[in-house]
Amino acid sequence: MPPIARQKENEVETIRVDTKLVDLNVSVFSRDPQHLIGELQQKDFAVFEDGVPEEISFFASAATPFDLVLLIDLSGSTVDKLGLIRKSATRFAEAARPIDRVSIITFTDLPFVVSPLTADRKQLMERIKKIEKPNGGTNFWDSLAYVLKNIFGAKDPSRRQAVIVMSDGVDNALPYVMGSGSETSYEQLLEIVKTSDAIVIPIYLDTEREVVKRKLATEDSYTLARQQLTELAGESGSLLYRARKVEDLKGVYEQVVRDLGTIYSIGYQPKSKPHAGSWRSVSVRLINRPDLSARSKRGYYTR
Repeated sequence: MPPIARQKENEVETIRVDTKLVDLNVSVFSRDPQHLIGELQQKDFAVFEDGVPEEISFFASAATPFDLVLLIDLSGSTVDKLGLIRKSATRFAEAARPIDRVSIITFTDLPFVVSPLTADRKQLMERIKKIEKPNGGTNFWDSLAYVLKNIFGAKDPSRRQAVIVMSDGVDNALPYVMGSGSETSYEQLLEIVKTSDAIVIPIYLDTEREVVKRKLATEDSYTLARQQLTELAGESGSLLYRARKVEDLKGVYEQVVRDLGTIYSIGYQPKSKPHAGSWRSVSVRLINRPDLSARSKRGYYTR
């Protein structure tokens, strides 16, 4: 299997804001992939808003369970690889921790809920077996927006949320791509991601050679799609992972779940009281841990 590549840029993560508390998810990664991070404590973190240090009033360890949605692109060159798609979805379910609930959703021009969020792995596996050959184009932006708006309901403070997107990111709405594409614009999707409690983790599946050869898209379309996936990951505070082919997804899923295990929930009450609708920049730093890097979302709009 070729090595798994991860986007190292835009070291950022996720934020939720209510009337008093800023609640953010912080990802911690080792600068040495072979080095285990271990459990961190509240004293290991420092939070700054607009450059001003804030006092942490809430802290939860990485053991908090996740609601995980695997959003699978069944358009393009993946259409003839249903056996591998089912197998990779099964491996994702197996990689998730027992405390995590998992949902599987596929999409072409419309999203299809293969399985709602469930902790029942047996039921989940049975539903994965029923994933069928799809028809339609690629409405990626609509499908991700659907998950963020409709699958994740009211925020449960005891659980965190993440959507893992397996796609080449080429929505039919992109320039030089055949088909009409999503009704949701990319700018609208980006705003939804910015304000969502969920972490968006794209896995770029490389379909460029085959799709460009069939003249269904251009190299420029793929360049723009990769840029957008990187931006979506950055705004959500995650990384862009890569898989050269469907067969490589097993290792990628395992790494995604492993990295999710190092996310911490941190809350604070801002010292300043800015007017509603203003932008507040946020940064998180690790104290006396040069071997590690922390990622948190860049900021939030006040309400």
